[in-house]
Amino acid sequence: MTTNWYEGPLAAFDTETTGVDVEQDRIVSAALVVQDAAGARPRVTRWLVNPGVPVPEGATAVHGLTDDHLQRNGRWPSPVMEELGRALAEQNAAGRPLVVMNAPFDLTILDRELRRHRASTLGRYLEHTALCVLDPRVLDKHLDRYRKGRRTLTDLCAHYEVELAGAHDAAADATAAMEVVRAVGRRFASRLERLSPAELHTLQAVWHAAQARGLQAWFTRQGTPELVDPAWPLRQELRKAA
Repeated sequence: MTTNWYEGPLAAFDTETTGVDVEQDRIVSAALVVQDAAGARPRVTRWLVNPGVPVPEGATAVHGLTDDHLQRNGRWPSPVMEELGRALAEQNAAGRPLVVMNAPFDLTILDRELRRHRASTLGRYLEHTALCVLDPRVLDKHLDRYRKGRRTLTDLCAHYEVELAGAHDAAADATAAMEVVRAVGRRFASRLERLSPAELHTLQAVWHAAQARGLQAWFTRQGTPELVDPAWPLRQELRKAA
């Protein structure tokens, strides 16, 4: 009997950062969680980074990582970003779909860090393997589009009855995001089981773009100047003015 993808091997990636601006902020911690099957013991790899810039108090209030702690215990960004790029490429090469909650944030900030510290891009690390991402936020929003309320990881964990122990710890968040994706798969099995993760990757790009257009229209009606980027799972490079 063939195992459905949501019961099979998955990897999950998450970062904690100095803020929410993918172009300017920095990664201070990251985690990769690999699970060979639903219920199997996960293998967790953690990274702690001294970002080389001050960590705002607001960011520390979220993830608990202080300047002092990161300077004492964090590694320099350059080798860490190299390891992160290689680690994601290895998961792709092994055929494990990569779960990333709000993928355009975490994957884009990693791409910008690779540009900053390695003179490279995430695309270069992944050029020999097709990227396959499962984003619980995009999946849930498409499959249960009329449900009211927010869709943060905490909200999704509550809705799908997934334990989130230690929110805003990269490993805890990655593990929870993986379990949410498995729960989404089970709940919407009739709509998802015939689709491969690669097919879902392509569909999520379309779904996210539609979701972005809807949110942009809502912002416009509210008179809010905020712009919503339709790109998924990686935002395009900002073009600097000449």
